[in-house]
Amino acid sequence: MDDMLKDFVVEAMELAVNVEEHLLRLERDPGNRDTLNAVFRSFHTIKGGAGFMNLPAMVAACHLTENLFDALRTGAAPVTPIAIEAALQASGFVADQLSALGAGVAPEQLAAMPASLERILRDAIDEKGGPLAVSGAAPAPSAAGASLVDWEALFLAVTPPGTRTTRGAAGAAADNPAHTAAGTAADTAADNPADNPADNPADNPADNPAGAPKSAFLQEALAQARRAAEQVEQAERREERVQEFRAASAPVKEDSIRVDAVKLDALLEVAGESVQAANQAAVLLERLLQFKFEGAAAGLMVTLGETLERASRYSAELQRATLATRMQPVGRLFQKFPRLVRELAKDLGKDVELNIEGAETEVDRVVVDSLYDPLVHMLRNALDHGVETPAERAAAGKPARSVISLRAWQEANSVMIVLHDDGHGMDPARLRRKAIEKGLIGENGAATDEDAFQLVFLPGFSTKEIASSVSGRGVGMDVVKTAVEKNRGAVHIESSLGHGTTFAIRLPIELSIVPTMLVSTSDAALALPMAAVQRVLELPETFLQVGGAPVLKDQGRPLPVRSLAAALGYEPCVERVGIVVAAPQPYILAVAAVDGTADLVIKPMTAIAVDGITGTARSAEGELVLVVGLSFLMDGCRSTVKLAA
Repeated sequence: MDDMLKDFVVEAMELAVNVEEHLLRLERDPGNRDTLNAVFRSFHTIKGGAGFMNLPAMVAACHLTENLFDALRTGAAPVTPIAIEAALQASGFVADQLSALGAGVAPEQLAAMPASLERILRDAIDEKGGPLAVSGAAPAPSAAGASLVDWEALFLAVTPPGTRTTRGAAGAAADNPAHTAAGTAADTAADNPADNPADNPADNPADNPAGAPKSAFLQEALAQARRAAEQVEQAERREERVQEFRAASAPVKEDSIRVDAVKLDALLEVAGESVQAANQAAVLLERLLQFKFEGAAAGLMVTLGETLERASRYSAELQRATLATRMQPVGRLFQKFPRLVRELAKDLGKDVELNIEGAETEVDRVVVDSLYDPLVHMLRNALDHGVETPAERAAAGKPARSVISLRAWQEANSVMIVLHDDGHGMDPARLRRKAIEKGLIGENGAATDEDAFQLVFLPGFSTKEIASSVSGRGVGMDVVKTAVEKNRGAVHIESSLGHGTTFAIRLPIELSIVPTMLVSTSDAALALPMAAVQRVLELPETFLQVGGAPVLKDQGRPLPVRSLAAALGYEPCVERVGIVVAAPQPYILAVAAVDGTADLVIKPMTAIAVDGITGTARSAEGELVLVVGLSFLMDGCRSTVKLAA
């Protein structure tokens, strides 16, 4: 695919996604003219580019949709459900064509516009003369072009009675020579036409023997007014098109440029390595300063210290600037979901409203791109398993319309993405029973409700007896956990029977450089993501025992104590430092020592997989450090494999 076609696909796909968002907004607010104009402009822009790229099917679909929205925004056709559905199908067809181009399909191999799409678009365009589907809107004019304005009423309202009578008589005299001047002199009776038959030719056969209209002047004035209005309207249309042409042809000042993501990744890696190098140089300088320097050497050491400090500061600035180029709002991802929810809810016979909050929250580009599939599976799960049908909700005393909320916000160095539905919730007992039936856990597995909720992430787990096109094959939620953990994140579930379910995903804001706490245990150097660290405390030599497990009271609450060495399979050692982990079920992680904090450049482990370890990094001293996974810590130092055993 050449560069011009590639740029067109990227820009047109953004417009197509925005069109879907506008159409769903228009469905809720049919009278929003700004939205109507925005949809029209988007299809108009895509059509222009598609024509330049010689994509006839896309041009045809956009042209028909453009005609539809031209009729909608001018009031020549009503905003109806069929119009919205037709436009959604058109935007879907355009998106499919763009996706095919992006996948490498040659333009001449693209599918033609389906006949069904052309038919529904033409049906929507031809649906004229009916009442607008807009509350309080004026009725639409007929196809013959009848005006929305009652010109006769307008003329009579704005013309003074005296002027109206005299000019009306003069007009009648012009059309009827038999009309005498005496009739026009009765100005004193002008305010009461009923008392002056001469002023009303239609009611005075003597003055109007030919049966002319009740006022020839009035008819002529109305005709002139109509012609003037049509001329004004045509002039406005011409001016609008001139402005559109000027806007399209005028040179535009570019506020942004497109950069290959691979180049950004390489730049970020270089920036991270420069920070690491600056930190190592600072450590070496600190060691050198332990020696005594005199004379010129002492001056050189001072200059070296200042230079290294400046280099470190610029490296940090470069790192921050590079990270900022990779940050994208999650709204770019969220805006794809309203139509998905609308279509799937319609297929399932459910009435569902999707509320989105925090779309402006920014996160690493890689995270945004990798979250689409997990969130799709979570939404499908919520629609199929979570929310009830309107009849079921009515029987349970709930509103017929269910609500799914999708929220995002920043929390310390992490991004939280929470999906909540107000459905019937998950039954832990049923989850355990299904997992045992499928052989995924033993009879004593998943003892707590939290462990039972985690069962939905096991490969092959499903509560459905028969697989459908939506769910039931036991792969969806497994995809969620795998994708989240791949991005060094964690996912947690809370559910209440009869009230709904909440999925909470915690992810690092950016992936390559992570704030960490450096610890050591069993002679191993480790790094814990700061997103999981709440505080550090000193551990006693002995602990309370609850069920054979050590427990320590922290701020008045008993927390279990778990050894990091034991969780990772290291040799036992003396661990007298505790780290309170901010997990859904908080606990204390015992380590041998805390060695400080550092922003580390994380390298993923690709050759081997070590349970609980998500990557490696280099400390400021150049020492290899193993990075403990955030999901591993959030799950209480337990892996999925251990949970299923």
